[in-house]
Amino acid sequence: QVQLVESGGGLVQAGGSLRLSCAYFGRTFSSYVMGWFRQAPGNEREFVGRINWNGGSTFYADSVKGRFTISRDNAKNAVYLQMNSLKPEDTAVYYCAAGRRFGISSSDGYDYWGQGTQVTVSS
Repeated sequence: QVQLVESGGGLVQAGGSLRLSCAYFGRTFSSYVMGWFRQAPGNEREFVGRINWNGGSTFYADSVKGRFTISRDNAKNAVYLQMNSLKPEDTAVYYCAAGRRFGISSSDGYDYWGQGTQVTVSS
């Protein structure tokens, strides 16, 4: 059984930063690829980025590249999303997800999901 719990969301002004955390509860965290997704009201869930099993490889959506950074700490069973230079269009519920397959950017490629954390960026 795997459980994911996100935290760190909130309200921030445009240009500001937030760091989201995702705590993993279960076995063998290091065997999972971790992804971050987001969903704004009225929109489909959108891929933000992913990180491989040991943190040595990351991949980002063009919309966040250069502003967002994903990292993980396998000793703490956690993955992080550092968000800088935030824009109002980054406003969404952010989800972390765990999957077994590397290189997947679609939501159906992930097996476990957190409940999400709200990020609101004011202009």
